[in-house]
Amino acid sequence: MSASEDRLRGLLVRGLAGDASAYRACLDELSAHLRAFLRRRLAHLPDEVEDLVQETLLAIHNQRHTYDAGQPLTAWIHAIARYKLVDLLRRRASREALNDPLDEESGLFAASDTEAIAARRDLARMLERLPDRQRLPIVHVKLEGLSVVETARITGMSESAVKVGVHRGLRALAALMRDER
Repeated sequence: MSASEDRLRGLLVRGLAGDASAYRACLDELSAHLRAFLRRRLAHLPDEVEDLVQETLLAIHNQRHTYDAGQPLTAWIHAIARYKLVDLLRRRASREALNDPLDEESGLFAASDTEAIAARRDLARMLERLPDRQRLPIVHVKLEGLSVVETARITGMSESAVKVGVHRGLRALAALMRDER
């Protein structure tokens, strides 16, 4: 274990035992650690980092009783942060899929715009029906254009699981489209 890991773990354990100043110091250090961790993963969404740090700290506080002092603290913290990150990306993907684009010119391409909006809504509805292990790789790799490596890092899945998720998810989407015809 690193010195930083030992220090953080010690502060949390003392905080869980009732030492309020150790707990406050732990949260302060975790804030800086989480900010760096999330900034690397949200390079394309820098405005979301601070909110996600706060959401993650709140989740850590609410789940502090589940921490096993015999386990590495940063692994536990990173798992919580990854879940919060996935939640954020899921919320953004579904919200963006349902938003209509704001175009100044509505005349010439109105029919194709309407069709594109309807297609995005249909796709969002179909994606909602897929399990996370299929939906998230499709959203990140196919819709957002992220690499398999980036998607694996964001979702906490292995690279091969991301590839399998995309493949199986696309097959599942094709089956859903056939069923809706």
